[in-house]
Amino acid sequence: MKKRGLKHCFTSSQVVLSMIMVQGFVTGMQLLSRVILVQGSFIFSLIAYRHIVAAICVAPFALYFERDRTLTFTPKVWFWLFVNALMGMTLAQGLFYYGLRDTSATYSVNFLNMVPICTFLTSVICRFEKLGLHTWAGRTKCAGAILCVGGALLTTLYKGKQFYLHHHTHHAQTAVAAHPTHMLQGTFLLICSCFSYTAWFLVQVQLLKVFPLRYWGTMLSCVIAAIQSGIAGVCIDSSKAAWRLEWNLQLLTIIYSGALATAATFCILSWAVAIKGPTYPPMFNPLSLIFVAFLEAFILGQPLTFGTLLGMVLIMVGLYSFLWGKSNEKKGMTQQPIVAAAEVSNVTDLIAGPESTATVVPSSSPLNTITLVSETPYKN
Repeated sequence: MKKRGLKHCFTSSQVVLSMIMVQGFVTGMQLLSRVILVQGSFIFSLIAYRHIVAAICVAPFALYFERDRTLTFTPKVWFWLFVNALMGMTLAQGLFYYGLRDTSATYSVNFLNMVPICTFLTSVICRFEKLGLHTWAGRTKCAGAILCVGGALLTTLYKGKQFYLHHHTHHAQTAVAAHPTHMLQGTFLLICSCFSYTAWFLVQVQLLKVFPLRYWGTMLSCVIAAIQSGIAGVCIDSSKAAWRLEWNLQLLTIIYSGALATAATFCILSWAVAIKGPTYPPMFNPLSLIFVAFLEAFILGQPLTFGTLLGMVLIMVGLYSFLWGKSNEKKGMTQQPIVAAAEVSNVTDLIAGPESTATVVPSSSPLNTITLVSETPYKN
């Protein structure tokens, strides 16, 4: 019994450290993405190259863990892979990156944590899920959704007193400070990104029905997203300068976001869900809010506002309330609702990602959620 207790304690500590590491990946991607975007990096080339790196990194896991699975590619499978890549990677991450460029990393991360709420509200409107106001779990879930929306509105509409943590000026700070912000336009793009991720969660349900191989599905979706982004990007800007890769911060961001914020995050979250269940990883999402806010203020010299800090608190309280309500609501149910993926969204990256933000995007990269839409984790 003592050995079992020690083993359980050791495993739990490993999971906690892994979740903190994932949020660290998200934070790094948000800050790196913000810097290269304000320096003029072409967004669609960034998305295309990032997913090429991610596909290369995920490929070994697909070849090893799913080597004994039968691959069946029908027109229906290719259709859902295409839609999956379009909604959750090309479109959602593109909108998030444009919103990130026009606002700030701290402001954008707030919207990544809004993805579960957008999914919940959309599911209620489409009658996939009920409010459940007759139960305490349902009331808590709805109250959490309201707090999250209120927090997002507060960060958008109210600034208040500004706080500066660092006044030292260097190249990255100068570039970020000199870049004009377009808060209204950026907010609209971030909201559109949230709803694109919402549609992506519902698409994943359909994809897993026809193609239940999570690693192969992720790798092929990355390849398709890279092709989609490449075609869209060439139509917008076909100049060599927009697509040129050099040994600079942009190349570091591409490798970082593809290898760590997408591939590594995907595998870590898959492992954590198998051990702790699908409601566990989202409990750490607010860490990226805190990390990004203070590191952006300290490293990039961006001001922290009272409205942003108060909005972050409301979003964190609301997210925890929403997840608590969802987890308690599921205890009395024999079957998980179709939108269960909403409670495990990150990001992204959404990733990024964003990129958890993917971004991970955004929250971390939202690619990790492909494995989380199922009640029972897939076992090799």
